[in-house]
Amino acid sequence: MVLVKAKRDDLLNPLAAVSGIIERRHTLPILSNVLLERGAGTLSFLATDIEIQISARSSVEPSGEARAVTVGARKLVDILRALPEGAEVTLQQQEKRLQLKAGKSRFALQTLPAEDFPRLARPAGEVTRFSLPQKALRRLLGLVQYAMAQQDIRYYLNGLLMVVEERELKLVATDGHRLAYAALALEAQLPRQEVIVPRKTVLELAKLLSDSDEEVRVELSGTQAGFSFGNVELVSKLIDGKFPDYTRVIPGSQKNHLAIDREVLRQALLRAAILSNEKFRGVRWVLTDGSLRIVSSNAEQEEAEETLEVNYAGDALDIGFNVNYLLDVLNNVAGDQVECGFGDSASSALLTFPSEAQFKYVVMPMRI
Repeated sequence: MVLVKAKRDDLLNPLAAVSGIIERRHTLPILSNVLLERGAGTLSFLATDIEIQISARSSVEPSGEARAVTVGARKLVDILRALPEGAEVTLQQQEKRLQLKAGKSRFALQTLPAEDFPRLARPAGEVTRFSLPQKALRRLLGLVQYAMAQQDIRYYLNGLLMVVEERELKLVATDGHRLAYAALALEAQLPRQEVIVPRKTVLELAKLLSDSDEEVRVELSGTQAGFSFGNVELVSKLIDGKFPDYTRVIPGSQKNHLAIDREVLRQALLRAAILSNEKFRGVRWVLTDGSLRIVSSNAEQEEAEETLEVNYAGDALDIGFNVNYLLDVLNNVAGDQVECGFGDSASSALLTFPSEAQFKYVVMPMRI
């Protein structure tokens, strides 16, 4: 029974879009599979890890009755990638196997029943809906996602705070040592909605969004976030928890200010990082009139020092930072200049960029 006949890329592209969330080892074998559903002129691909669900569609030649089957996602991706470009592929169901034919190549893959494939239930209750260009959401995610925690015991930090309020979308990420905030104006007037999107969802979404003006439709409920764009739909459960009050973390006014060329600072930090302590990754910023010295040392008593001439006339400061936290923001936020605000040696620094008016980055000092 023929499931579909199609060009290799018409199968591979949607399959690759959904298979990124599939874990290699699962206690439930069916979660390693992708669900293929044949409809009227479409073939849809659905993958899930119980927390996230991604579906993608491909237009195919219309045929008779609807059919569905699940098959190992990784193996199917690998086979399709190994076939020549432009190859004509036939997928055919035969008892508990899926036969794949292309030219003189033949593959028989084990299947599991489509009716056993788990799906995320649609949320009940109120849903906030809005749209924005894919490239706008992709850029906003890129400004903050690197500051998310990884496997923190404070589970609510292992994700991204998404706040919709009136005509604004705000994204906030923090791991407790640094915080990234970015905002974007929306066209619609919306009620306040605050959700925490899991880290894995954020990374997958950023990977799938294109740098285009095509819209992404966002749906936020009390338990789920949904993103629809192109032929892809991503639905994710939310993290249930209370995110820290980011408005209290971002300093209001600071008396010491430094403006510096972003690339000059980035290169100096890269060099100083070479001899920083491998475990703590600390560098000291020693600020005096017209000068910034960046100093690092390690357990072998090796030292690095970078001296930069800067436009600084504030208090003399000696303040330590994790160099990775500084490099993260300089690597992910474009712009010629970065502006740094300081209180004293024990208070957080605020980094802003003239090129990104709605972006703020707070980094806590460390003892060195």
